Amino acid sequence: MTDSVVRSVDRVAHARSVRSSAAVVVARLQEVLGRDVVSVITDKQPRTVTRWISGDASPAAHDQQLLRNTLQVVEILTEVEGPEVTRAWFIGMNPQLDDESPAEEIAAGHVRDVLAAARAFVNAGSSVDHRGASLALQGGAHWTA
Repeated sequence: MTDSVVRSVDRVAHARSVRSSAAVVVARLQEVLGRDVVSVITDKQPRTVTRWISGDASPAAHDQQLLRNTLQVVEILTEVEGPEVTRAWFIGMNPQLDDESPAEEIAAGHVRDVLAAARAFVNAGSSVDHRGASLALQGGAHWTA
């Protein structure tokens, strides 16, 4: 992916994260990541996330910042990889984040590190052809994408 395309994806993701209402931000995060992952990121109960989406409650300013930053990362990834890969990326170990999951790292306040890891993932993934990729498994078996 070229630098200009990456910057364009970044700009679109940022615009979506700041122009959407809090309820829309949370709903989009729940749609892609699931309510439980959003709960982990915000350190709130799942029912609180549901109340934010319904408009029965509004996230505090700190939570809104966290949610909007998370949405920016989500939109960068889904623009290139789609929702299923994005969710897997958020909950899986990430070598660029010392094998912590991006969701846990955002919850710990390391949003910029996660954003950098997402950009690196998008850049690396766009130059790799995953069709026909083969991984040797223990016992001589192979997994093919």
